[in-house]
Amino acid sequence: MNLAIDVRGLTKRFGRKIAVNHVDIAVPEGQVWGFLGPNGSGKTTTIRMLCGLLRADEGQGTCLGLDLRTQSEAIKRQVGYMTQRFSFWEDLSVRENLDFVARLYGIRDRRRRVDEALDHLRLSQRQRQLAGELSGGWKQRMALAACMLHEPRLLLLDEPTAGVDPKARRDFWEEIHTLSDRGLTVLVSTHYMDEAERCDRIVYILNGSLVARGSVAEVLEKSGLHTFVLAGDNVRQLSRELEGKPGVDYVGFFGAALHVSGHDRDGLVAALAPYRARDGIRVSETTTSLEDVFIDLQEAAK
Repeated sequence: MNLAIDVRGLTKRFGRKIAVNHVDIAVPEGQVWGFLGPNGSGKTTTIRMLCGLLRADEGQGTCLGLDLRTQSEAIKRQVGYMTQRFSFWEDLSVRENLDFVARLYGIRDRRRRVDEALDHLRLSQRQRQLAGELSGGWKQRMALAACMLHEPRLLLLDEPTAGVDPKARRDFWEEIHTLSDRGLTVLVSTHYMDEAERCDRIVYILNGSLVARGSVAEVLEKSGLHTFVLAGDNVRQLSRELEGKPGVDYVGFFGAALHVSGHDRDGLVAALAPYRARDGIRVSETTTSLEDVFIDLQEAAK
């Protein structure tokens, strides 16, 4: 299988701080990969190295078959990069923004390509509207349209759905999978676990180091984590009582219930046994979620 991204030992330092620490990523063409991690973990720095905006201090590899170190300018012309914050001109209309981006790329038949982008992202009726007046979801659509004008082979999306409503997020992901079905490769960073579950595979970076990768099912299985739910009257008040018990690695609120997780299932069962006998409390085992796994990874790294 051809790889759109194939990098090894990718490292970036800012002074004494190691922002990205020997990260390996291999993304096959045409797949959608989720790039996860807490704020400050190194996701944005990694994305910027992949698209040629930052030079790696160590590491080697290719992006779209082009050498990451020596062919960064060629990589930029074949990658669509959607930044974390809206980075277009708010005092220009939607059409004016797209036309300007098309000029930057030297796109021939510019008017036709802009018209196609407006139609494809359902922006035609808003093309005269100032970009600064758009809602978060429509800004997201415009940014994606701008990223696609030069017909990239790879999309790098840095938290593209932050701050938009659930329907806009769902519509955005439907568009991403449509593009993937046409052969486009996508690497998208996100904090939303439901979005991670929409990806073919996920990678999780923590303190600059890659600590988990694979399909969602593989990541859950490799975590070795077991999770129980405590539900009932005033069950949240048991949180501090449960923390630190043998076998209990994490206790978290999920609505009116508690999720209690740990790697030692027998220890968890023993720790929770007394609560099964309490009136009004229900204890049941549940499927470990991605959120459970990622919180566990963060707690282990403290």
